[in-house]
Amino acid sequence: MIPRRPETSPAPAGRFAPSPSGDLHLGNLRTALAAWGFARATGRRFLLRVEDLDRVKQGAAERNVADLRSLGLDWDGPVDRQSTRIPLFLERVRTLTDAGLTYECFCTRREIHAAASAPHGIPGAYPGTCRNLSEAQRARRRTQRPPAIRLRADTPEFTVHDVFAGEYTGAVDDMVLVRTDGTPAYNLAVVVDDAEQGVDQVVRGDDLLPSAPRQAYLAGLLGHAVPEYAHVPLVLGPSGARLAKRDGAVTLRELQELGHTPGDVLGWLAASLGITHPVHTAADVLEHWDPSAWSREPAVFEPWGTAQG
Repeated sequence: MIPRRPETSPAPAGRFAPSPSGDLHLGNLRTALAAWGFARATGRRFLLRVEDLDRVKQGAAERNVADLRSLGLDWDGPVDRQSTRIPLFLERVRTLTDAGLTYECFCTRREIHAAASAPHGIPGAYPGTCRNLSEAQRARRRTQRPPAIRLRADTPEFTVHDVFAGEYTGAVDDMVLVRTDGTPAYNLAVVVDDAEQGVDQVVRGDDLLPSAPRQAYLAGLLGHAVPEYAHVPLVLGPSGARLAKRDGAVTLRELQELGHTPGDVLGWLAASLGITHPVHTAADVLEHWDPSAWSREPAVFEPWGTAQG
C-alpha cells in the first residue's frame, strides 16, 4: 500500500458530477437535489464537477448547468471540468506502477466477455488474463495492440458503509485505470478528483453502489480517506424500468415546453424525497430536510400532461 497522503485537502465537500452526454432527466435532477441538500444541511461546500473524459455531447454541459441553476441550486467556486486534470490522473497511475500495483492488459472486450462468461467466471469481472504475462509476452503483445493499464488488486472484495444501504460488501477486481487510448478511466478519475477536492461525502444514484467498494479500495491504495456514501434510490418510469425518453417529457426543458415551471419540477423532486410540505424554492427543501424519512424504494414518475393555465 502507498503511504497515506498528508491531510492537506480543502474544507469538506459534497458534489454532483454529471457526465455531459445529454440533458439531465428527472432522476439526475433528483440526485443533484439530494447531493446539494446533504452538503448544505451538513455545512459542507458543494461542488459541481463535469465528468467529461468520455461521452461528451456538444452543449450538454452548459444545459446541465443552466437546469441546475433554474432549480435554485448553487455551488461553491466555478464549475469544474474533469478533463483539465488528465496529467494528475496519469501521475497517480505512475505512483501505483512504481509500487508494483499495475500491469498492462492487452485483452479485447470480446475476450474479456468470453472469459467472464465461462463456467465459474464472475460476470463483469476481469479474469486476470494478462496479470502474469512475462516481459517477452508483453513485448510481443505491444506490437499487436496498445495496452490498457489495470490495477493489481490483492483482495476480491471490500466493504463500505452507506447511509441507506448500511454495510455493503462488493467485488473488487483488476479495474482499468488507463484505457488503450491513454485516457484515464472513470474509477481512477473519480477517486483522485474526490480526494483532491476535499469531497468526503458522495451522494449519487444507487445504481452506482456496486462501484463504491472498488473505488474505496483504490482510494485506500492511494493513501486517501474513504468518503461517506449515500446512494439514493433511482427514479423509474411507469413501467418499472429506469426513466428514459420512452416515458415522455422527462427533462426540465421538455416539461417546460408543456407549460410546467422549474418550481413545479422542484416540488415533484422534493415530494419524491419524502418532503410533504409545500416547496417553492431550494431553501424550502433545506427547511424540511430529513433523509431518515426517505423511502428506500425507487420513485416512480408518471408522465405529465400539458399544464393548465
